[in-house]
Amino acid sequence: MGQFAEGRAALTRAQIQGRIDLDRQTFDALVAHAHSDAPYEVCGFLAGADGQVSRHYEIPNAARSMTFYTMDAKAMLQAMNDMDDRGIELIAIYHSHTHTEAFPSATDLELAAYPDAVYLIISLQDDTPIVRGYDIVEHKVTERIVFLDGDKAPAGKR
Repeated sequence: MGQFAEGRAALTRAQIQGRIDLDRQTFDALVAHAHSDAPYEVCGFLAGADGQVSRHYEIPNAARSMTFYTMDAKAMLQAMNDMDDRGIELIAIYHSHTHTEAFPSATDLELAAYPDAVYLIISLQDDTPIVRGYDIVEHKVTERIVFLDGDKAPAGKR
């Protein structure tokens, strides 16, 4: 999976293709949710129409783990039913990485089951929270640039 350099595995980087737009309120809500249960990972959905986020669903992490998430099945079903009732669609699935960068882990790749959704990862590794977005289709990762109120959001090191 990567080459070793100076005793550390080199991280593979995704090709950048596309974008996802968030407003400040949604961005701040994602970061606040990530901080709310640190050091444990949090997770949830963003939904809306025509690529515009209008609804944020915080889904409990049933695993309550610092290294992976498992969405609570009941809360996930309630969110999906609410989306159907409102006539909106799933836009993004998000989770936090409390001690690592905002890049999909091997577990994230294995569990990515919604190829039409953007996978957002909120990293709390550094003082400035980073939110990055990815398309994950059949274990292939491409990155989307996250825009915050029309400007590129901080992305950290790529």
